[in-house]
Amino acid sequence: MTGLLIDTNAYAAIAKGREDALNLVCHANSLYISIVSIGELYSGFVSGTKENENRQLLERFLHTSGVRVLPVVDATAEAYGMVYKATRAAGRPIPTNDIWIAAAAIQHSLLLFTYDRHFAAIPGLRTACSLNDIDGASRGA
Repeated sequence: MTGLLIDTNAYAAIAKGREDALNLVCHANSLYISIVSIGELYSGFVSGTKENENRQLLERFLHTSGVRVLPVVDATAEAYGMVYKATRAAGRPIPTNDIWIAAAAIQHSLLLFTYDRHFAAIPGLRTACSLNDIDGASRGA
């Protein structure tokens, strides 16, 4: 399998130890997470009752061998513009943070691990939420 970009909700599934999420992650050659997802996670942490525990868990994950954080750079912004235009033109706008996450996946040619269905409507974006999705996603379906 190719590189895997982990969406915010996918990280939450991994952190909870969901078997389907762990299986998908274990089959990835490399793991990535967008700085945008990290921001979403921090916003959840400060609003919750387990902030310190959640921060420590995220830090351990981020320091796991093979996990890389993707920053937002000029190429990400350019991909953002294309995703924004495509979703608006199709009459299917998505949340702003999700446009950034999709843009990072497209920019780096990564498979996006997400449970959000609205990503499926983005041209050029490959998504999966389980190992069963990998064959179709690998073919760009």
